[in-house]
Amino acid sequence: MSAKERKVHAFVRVKPTANFPQDMIKYGPDNKSIDIYIGRDVKKGVINNKQTDWSFKLDGVLHNASQDSVYDAVARDLVSQALDGYNGTIMCYGQTGAGKTYTMTGATENYKHRGIIPRAIQQVFRAVEERIDQSITVRMSYLEIYNETLFDLLSNMPHDMSGDTHMAVVEYPQGVFVKGLSMHPASHEEDALNLLFEGETNRIIGEHTLNKNSSRSHCIFTIYIESHSRILSDAKYTASKINLVDLAGSERLGKTGSEGQVLKEATYINKSLSFLEQAIIALADRKRDHVPFRQSKLTHALKDSLGGNCNTVLVANIYGEAAQIEETLSSLRFATRMKWVTTEPAINEKYDPERMVKNLEKEIILLKQELAMHDSLVNRSLVNYDPLNEIQIAEINSQVRRYLEGATDDIDIMNIRQIQEVFKQFKVILSQQEQEVEARLRNKYTLIDKSDFAAITAAQKAGLVDAEGHLVGEVDGQGFGIGVVPLSKPGGKKVKARKAKEQLSPTTRKEGLGSPVLGKDLDSVSPSRSQLVSSTKDLDVKEGLLREQDAASIETHRSESVPKEESHRPSSPPSKLVAFEEFKNERGSEINRIFKENKAILSDRKKKASEITQRLNLIKQEMDITKEALGAQKKEREEQGEYVNEEGQIIIDEEEFLLVMKLKDLKKQYRSDFDELRDLKAEVQYCQHLVDQCRNRLISEFEIWYNESFLIPEDVQEAIKPGGNIRPGMIPMNRVLCLDEDEQERFDRLQGEVLPACPDSTSFYNAKMKTDQKVA
Repeated sequence: MSAKERKVHAFVRVKPTANFPQDMIKYGPDNKSIDIYIGRDVKKGVINNKQTDWSFKLDGVLHNASQDSVYDAVARDLVSQALDGYNGTIMCYGQTGAGKTYTMTGATENYKHRGIIPRAIQQVFRAVEERIDQSITVRMSYLEIYNETLFDLLSNMPHDMSGDTHMAVVEYPQGVFVKGLSMHPASHEEDALNLLFEGETNRIIGEHTLNKNSSRSHCIFTIYIESHSRILSDAKYTASKINLVDLAGSERLGKTGSEGQVLKEATYINKSLSFLEQAIIALADRKRDHVPFRQSKLTHALKDSLGGNCNTVLVANIYGEAAQIEETLSSLRFATRMKWVTTEPAINEKYDPERMVKNLEKEIILLKQELAMHDSLVNRSLVNYDPLNEIQIAEINSQVRRYLEGATDDIDIMNIRQIQEVFKQFKVILSQQEQEVEARLRNKYTLIDKSDFAAITAAQKAGLVDAEGHLVGEVDGQGFGIGVVPLSKPGGKKVKARKAKEQLSPTTRKEGLGSPVLGKDLDSVSPSRSQLVSSTKDLDVKEGLLREQDAASIETHRSESVPKEESHRPSSPPSKLVAFEEFKNERGSEINRIFKENKAILSDRKKKASEITQRLNLIKQEMDITKEALGAQKKEREEQGEYVNEEGQIIIDEEEFLLVMKLKDLKKQYRSDFDELRDLKAEVQYCQHLVDQCRNRLISEFEIWYNESFLIPEDVQEAIKPGGNIRPGMIPMNRVLCLDEDEQERFDRLQGEVLPACPDSTSFYNAKMKTDQKVA
């Protein structure tokens, strides 16, 4: 094992029980080993080679341990390292009913009995408060794997069983992610606990013999941590995550007695746990090249946690009873195999691109300053290292053209950028001349591609090309021919570059091969800098005048469109009844209209529900009468004697048959009307909610309008006017006149002072209360 590799830590937690088998389960003196003894079955004969003793070495045995001690032993160091940039994973494994969910989540009713997840959240946010030199961002996600289907327990969409078409486990070079899984930011401990409790309410649970509240799915609660330094300006930051995994319990169907949907769920659970064990066995064997992570979505989602870049801890939950000794052995074997798995945790360092750009800009400024200092030390003239602007590029282009024409022998070079631009302008001028020469030749002559054999053949037939494929003859009678010099003809003498340049330049000017500005100075073609600056200033002045005119016209339009407010208000405010009628007709007319419409819809739904209720009562009465008639017919038939056909069925008369069919029709009608009544009741409840909401909105808006119109003092009203410091309606009337603490603030203060456990439990109880209110 290399220096970077670490073995997975494995702990065993024993569920307390009144019937603990002390002769079968024994703990080592170091509290890090557990011995299992199962006596031989005498009924199987004298010769019985079945193993009776097992011994397991682990990192700790948690027997009769409190939630505090479990967290200190299992999770505290892992969470601390996660805050430093290491990934971490804690898994709870074991049979159903062994206490996995209690270990991971705990009892939400009691602060002292909270589990690993709430305690990890508290430790993370305490570290956020203590590490003032770091800016730490915390986000949460909650994934559920139910029957090999992925569900987001924190999604805003309704939680149903329709599938996971929008969610999938994908792999990137940075690790494994679940596509479509929502991540929610949490700025305080209470916000994070709200997310946890909300996800818990969406979990799927079931009931069987061993557990009344059995988790029917695997759940992964993930805490994402990003830490940026407030002191250092480098772009490097750390990003880590903590996976807290609550695995569903393995089940023996003979003991749980599961049937129907629970049986189907147990099959999926046992199958995924078997694939998890296969992956663990493959990871423990260093000779294995392939690890079957993709066999199930659980192992695929936990690929990073199992043998990857992560600190991993396993908690094996076992029953402390003799009846569950076989499942206990299975869980201990799994924990032992898990200890042989090695991981390679490393600090997850990333780079912020925005901060990196800012740092590079600062470095460029410093390098420029250093260059300027160097130029001044070597007595160089002031050199500009900024990118060339359009005027400078045009000036270099002019110098290159004058150099080619022979008008100048030197080109001014001050820095590397100018050298690069000179070569670029040479290329630009060459390309322009090539294009102009080709265009002139195309206008005068017919150009033939030597690789086009069909064109050469046609030219030979027309007498334009000789047998060797060379163009010959005079084309337009001007005595100018284009051809290829034979190889046997001696070449001409070499000419100096300066003479060739002097001979080429007049021809170029005569034939017009250069650009329109060739040979002319830049100053004669383009305006000077002073002209550019003056024209720019004139344009800015004109634009400023236009903006002032537009602003004046807008202000004039506003003053004409906005009605003038009355300078005086009544000396005594009107009664609220009169003011309310005025408010409903003016400012609150829209809310009042919606309120009346919802109220009319609610009345209509209530009327329909009442009619269906009366109809159901009539049908029920008729059903009772029909049942009584059927009972009388049956009694009369039994007294007179029953007739049975060959198949053993009782023969009834026509009257009794009609009564049976009538009762069947009545029941069908009753069920149909009852379903309709149930839907109507749901609509009535929803409409009542809308009506109450509109009523409250109407009243609250009226109170704000009434206070602002008649009760707020003149000096305060000045601040509320448009353009003031206070927006109308932002502060209630009682807070405008008195800014003492309100009822909610007083309640929060008293709650923090008199909570039974400790002040740290405030966030826990607040989150629990909000979750209970949502569920209710």
